[in-house]
Amino acid sequence: MNNGASLSKSPAAAAGHPLRLALIVGALGVVFGDIGTSPIYALQTVFNPEDPHPIPLTTENLYGVVSLIVWSVILIVTITYVLLAMRMDNDGEGGIMALLTLLRRWAPKGRTRTVAILSGLAVLGAALFLGDSMITPAISVLSAVEGLKTINPGLEEWVVPITATILLILFLIQKLGSSVVGRLFGPIMVVWFVVVGVLGLGGILHDPQILLALLPTYAIGFMVSHFHIAFFALAAVVLSVTGAEALYADMGHFGRKPISIAWLFLVFPALALTYLGQGALLLEDKANMSAPFFLLAPEWGRIALVILATAATVIASQSVISGAFSVAAQASGLGYLPRLRVTHTSSETQGQVYVPWINWLLMVSVITLVFVFRSSASLAFAYGMAVIGTITITTLLFFYLARRRWKTPAWILAIGAVLLLSVDLLFLAANATKFVHGAWLPLAIGLAAFIVMTTWQRGRALITARRTEAEGSLTDFVRNLRTHPKLIDRVPGTAIFLNPGGTTTPLALRANVEHNHVRHARVIILSVDIQNVPRVPQSQRCTVDDLGDPTDGILYISARFGYAENPDIPRALRSIPPHKTQGWLDLDNATYFLSKIELREGRRGGMALWRKRLFLAASHITTDASDHFGLPRDRVIVMGSQIEL
Repeated sequence: MNNGASLSKSPAAAAGHPLRLALIVGALGVVFGDIGTSPIYALQTVFNPEDPHPIPLTTENLYGVVSLIVWSVILIVTITYVLLAMRMDNDGEGGIMALLTLLRRWAPKGRTRTVAILSGLAVLGAALFLGDSMITPAISVLSAVEGLKTINPGLEEWVVPITATILLILFLIQKLGSSVVGRLFGPIMVVWFVVVGVLGLGGILHDPQILLALLPTYAIGFMVSHFHIAFFALAAVVLSVTGAEALYADMGHFGRKPISIAWLFLVFPALALTYLGQGALLLEDKANMSAPFFLLAPEWGRIALVILATAATVIASQSVISGAFSVAAQASGLGYLPRLRVTHTSSETQGQVYVPWINWLLMVSVITLVFVFRSSASLAFAYGMAVIGTITITTLLFFYLARRRWKTPAWILAIGAVLLLSVDLLFLAANATKFVHGAWLPLAIGLAAFIVMTTWQRGRALITARRTEAEGSLTDFVRNLRTHPKLIDRVPGTAIFLNPGGTTTPLALRANVEHNHVRHARVIILSVDIQNVPRVPQSQRCTVDDLGDPTDGILYISARFGYAENPDIPRALRSIPPHKTQGWLDLDNATYFLSKIELREGRRGGMALWRKRLFLAASHITTDASDHFGLPRDRVIVMGSQIEL
């Protein structure tokens, strides 16, 4: 496959070689925590006797399950994500929302139904990922703290309060940014992967025959000969690939190459060794199933392993939290969520963001799940559905876009799509059998997020259409100003009116003229255009139009920003060469006018009543426009208007 010239450099490449090692370590601290801690509970969950479809712990089944885990990681993480999906970036940004923007850009004209269906699936995938972001921290940290029981069973009652305290601290430090968190956590994860790899190697020495599980024939034979058992095992095997979507969504934080290098040369080898080591330990003594991961360590080292595992699962939580920030920021920029306050936390690496509202929502949700479920085993039944749902949608979107973007021969894509989607759909079907046992939870969370996102998109389109009606034509308005100049007083100064586009009149400007009968000597009508790319080059930031008359002091300026940027209006305006504004743009004394829209529920069609109420409720979390656009508060005037939804 050929990426073509349209693929831009990743943040790692842009940063240059000296920063590459730092980005790899940072990626280990943010990106791989989730998938890197799956060995704590994945194999144990497969053979959980309390599972509604228990898998007998026999030697034959054990070889089959270990082989299934290793080859699932190879097919889904290494091939689908690292080798394929991560090549489908949007100016360095990854994740399912990046695929949605590429779908909008590369979809063929005339196939609106196909694009609409795929777009809906992409939004659903993003919603499922947000659900996964709530479950991952709870199950990861719980599973590690539960290791205390292998040291002293009497410590069991402390598991939940310790877990909740750890998670609370984690969410409180998110405002430091993923780069700082990555520097703190990266070295710990290096130690983690080295330790689990060494422990796994030690386990293998107990019974080296387990290395035969590396052969795909064991996984295939298990699926074919014992399908009635293997099928249900897939619902737990999927836990070994949790974090794959976070790995992709976090690509904008660190870049494709650092993530790929870390995965291929450290993370995957360590994971393969630890799964094989646990399998060998169980071949030696099936009683080790009570906690095969922690029992890999000698008794004298288990306290240290529990502490290290707890730190690693905190980092696992970080990976999905960072991914959730990326997805939410992209969804907001694309119009699927209200305008959220997004803080870019790194001046060196693009894509590292912190979204306060999402952080606090996740904090409350995660800690609530900890107190409700109280054990990782209870949460395990609920975990896989959101994960494999997002993975399946990502795979589908990738192959569609690979055909549209790279013109890859259809027969090559067909072979890859049939193989990988068959694997994904098998996992999806297996997890569906756990619906009444907890799989409903991530689906319910994902469905709720999906409804909010699609409702916001639809409501925003309706409000835009009705606002356009109220604003009227900008061309006609300016023509009337020029035709009857004596009816309107011109007052000194520069006024900048923010407006959604360049075809309609800002409500604040119309109100000034029609009710106050004044206009400023210099008027700028400014629209902010969010592009379907993460970042817009400074040279393409602003365009200026004098609306047909360069002498009457009215200009229209369009400021373009990527969906991953903070739209700093004053900075964008300062980048305009003076000759394009006739040299009269006085930003130090300009007054900014905002048209505040007060929404109210109406009887007009377009949306069901309950969705209107949901849209109005969601509108209350929209961040203040002055802060969002970087405007000087002491020179902002807000003029209100009502629009009926």
